[in-house]
Amino acid sequence: MEVLGKLTALLQQALETREPEINLLDSFVDHWKGITNYYIETTDEYRPVKDTDIPWRLKQMLDILVYEEQQQQLQQEDTGPCMEYLLQHKVMETLCTLGKAEYPPGMIQQVLVFFTKVLSQVQKPLLHIINVYRPVQKLIALCGLPSSQTEKEEAHFMFVVCSRVKKDPNILSFILEKEPRAATPGPNCEGERGFIQTLTKLTQSTKSRVVQHAMESLVLLVSGAPEDTGRLLLETSPLCQLLSQRLCDLYKLIPCTLDPSDLQMQQAVQWRDLFNHQRTEESPSSPDSGHVTRFFCWLDFCDHLITHAPIVLSAQMARSLHNQWLTGVVQPQLLQMSEAGVLVHTTLLSCIARHTHSSALLGELILFLLGDDTEPEQRSDNHTHTLRYSLIQNCDHISDEISIATLRLFEELLQKPDKRILSNLALRNLERRCYATPMSSGVSMEERQGGAAESDVPEESEELEEDPFFSDALFSESEFGGVEPLSSRPCPPVNMPQAESVNSFLCLVPQEAKTSQHVPGTGYDTYVHDAYKMFKETSALCIDWGWPENILHSDMQPSAEFYEGHFLHVLFNRLGRILEQPYELNLQVTSVLSRISLFPHPHLHEYLLDPFLSLSPGGRSLFSALVRVIGELMQRIEHIPNISNKLVHIRKQLMGQEDETLVDHVTLLRGVIVLEEFCKELAAIAFIKLPTEAQ
Repeated sequence: MEVLGKLTALLQQALETREPEINLLDSFVDHWKGITNYYIETTDEYRPVKDTDIPWRLKQMLDILVYEEQQQQLQQEDTGPCMEYLLQHKVMETLCTLGKAEYPPGMIQQVLVFFTKVLSQVQKPLLHIINVYRPVQKLIALCGLPSSQTEKEEAHFMFVVCSRVKKDPNILSFILEKEPRAATPGPNCEGERGFIQTLTKLTQSTKSRVVQHAMESLVLLVSGAPEDTGRLLLETSPLCQLLSQRLCDLYKLIPCTLDPSDLQMQQAVQWRDLFNHQRTEESPSSPDSGHVTRFFCWLDFCDHLITHAPIVLSAQMARSLHNQWLTGVVQPQLLQMSEAGVLVHTTLLSCIARHTHSSALLGELILFLLGDDTEPEQRSDNHTHTLRYSLIQNCDHISDEISIATLRLFEELLQKPDKRILSNLALRNLERRCYATPMSSGVSMEERQGGAAESDVPEESEELEEDPFFSDALFSESEFGGVEPLSSRPCPPVNMPQAESVNSFLCLVPQEAKTSQHVPGTGYDTYVHDAYKMFKETSALCIDWGWPENILHSDMQPSAEFYEGHFLHVLFNRLGRILEQPYELNLQVTSVLSRISLFPHPHLHEYLLDPFLSLSPGGRSLFSALVRVIGELMQRIEHIPNISNKLVHIRKQLMGQEDETLVDHVTLLRGVIVLEEFCKELAAIAFIKLPTEAQ
């Protein structure tokens, strides 16, 4: 029994004795020597790396490094012996050399995986250490090469590097140290490919996962970075040029054979939509539509980077897109002789304006399209900015399709939150109020309408009051029936002076040419609701533009002849031909004029919505242009029998309530309908913009 007791005690002691700790450094060195010995002992140069023990040994080395770091953290110690060995013996440098040699075959893939996992799983910062960032730089130069079989691993490796930079922007200088500084973007020698060039090259892969990783890497690199990082990227890398060149290349792939109507319906896309499999499956399979989608996704990507980049980098990105893409590629297409080409590229530009959101890129787009002139225009100013003048002239092009597309472009611009657009197109010729005669320069709109001093009423308004179309024109209950629920205010009494301006627009079209009363749902009250909504949206755009609330009276004498500026000049000319133009063109002309009228600038309101304005010599306003059209309308409808019934029939056709049938004077009749609707729309805008107490 005593012997048995002693044996039991010995066994118990053996079980309680701790197993000697494995020497991590010896194990790490053994695995590394096992890899290097392979190159000494092997005789089969064509044996794939996956058939050797190299992948297993690399994984063991990685596991040791991760475990060692965990133990060091628990003991609150510095770098462990295995990591020291990795750094001092230039293990990563040697692996990079082996990967470049692709010996054994497939070695570059194993090296990429090892580097990626070391940088992602080891928590200690490493990229500031020369024996890490030097091989990382060399490995980056091996990525993004033509016909690469390891794009997936390359993209993941680059993403991890960018993730490290995101955590510590200071290490970017180590990664970019050997970045080539080419004067112009383009392919460099195989050993000189830099960090940014590799990323942009990977964005052109045919594999969506690779593209996604590369684009997300650029977002990590740029978004929210400090100004120093932005300046470093700007000064030591071709980031701006490469992003712009990619956009140029994608734009050039869009064919001129595309249907402009399909382009106009182009839905808003985000760059991440490229990786949305459901959207990809639902999208058309046409190669042409694919080119369009890829272009707009890259445009959105650039717009996203510009929005979130440091200011100094954001400005240069937008400027580079202006110079390389807009001026270098888009402008020649807009100024070409082919009408088909001009139509497609104008429509594309309209979509581009709609999809541009960053303030820096929008500013460059405005500068490209409109220039930076701020002085009032003269009639002879047709060469100060070639593209601007050409686009405005295209609003009055011999091709109705080009006119419509260009008007849509300007309408898109007018919906952008930048005061330079409206100032450039209209306000700079209205700021000094040279459109008004000196007799009205010190009289407000309300005073001239109030009847307090009849001698101050302009001659033109007196003529209008004597006109039978204006004499008994007062608001009816049906016309204001929908206002109260909208604004919670009582309808204006018919004797209120401010109502005369609204009433003047409502009564421009003669009674026999009106059709609203014969078709339900087309009354004036619906326009008030729509005008109220659009006015709120427009006012939100310009809330911080610093516009005056009241008319600014100038001491300057008006020039011999007032000129409204090229843009309004063309719009008024088009409006004057409303009875002879296609229906779609008329809708677009009146839509642009309505949108301008919505802006809450006092001079715009006076010039466009005051029927009683006394114009300076040679001047014309929106109301006076409409009066001339009405005069022409009266002459024409005298020769059309049963005009009211024909107008009602055409209106119902346009609303889809009756089948299409041949009708004489169809263009004229459609023009009359657009004219009636436009006058109601202007009346609604004038009403909405009245002071609260007037409503």
